[in-house]
Amino acid sequence: MDKMKLHRMEYYGYHGVFEEERKLGQRYYIDLEFEMDLSGAGLSDDLQQTVNYAEAHALVKNIVEMESYKLIEALGERIASALLDTYTIINAVTVKVTKPHPPFDVHFQGVTVELYRTRK
Repeated sequence: MDKMKLHRMEYYGYHGVFEEERKLGQRYYIDLEFEMDLSGAGLSDDLQQTVNYAEAHALVKNIVEMESYKLIEALGERIASALLDTYTIINAVTVKVTKPHPPFDVHFQGVTVELYRTRK
């Protein structure tokens, strides 16, 4: 199976268990990996035979920046569902959501959840 990967897209969103997080917001990083057959696009050089990654970026940006979730797991699930619903060429998607500054006193580069969803 072929893959397309979008690395470390950065957005500003309002997600978190604590009300302050949902008021102040913070940066989130999203990584995507699509499993799909890219032979049609490769042979035809036709954008309609693949995922337009500029459009996928805009879809994710709208979800991260305009919606609000308590858990990054829920944010990742929403992103995965929207991508699978929008792009029928995608057979499976991996969504990584990184919250670089969780609201507790620990020094590390954040927390990441990774979800793998397939077309049903």
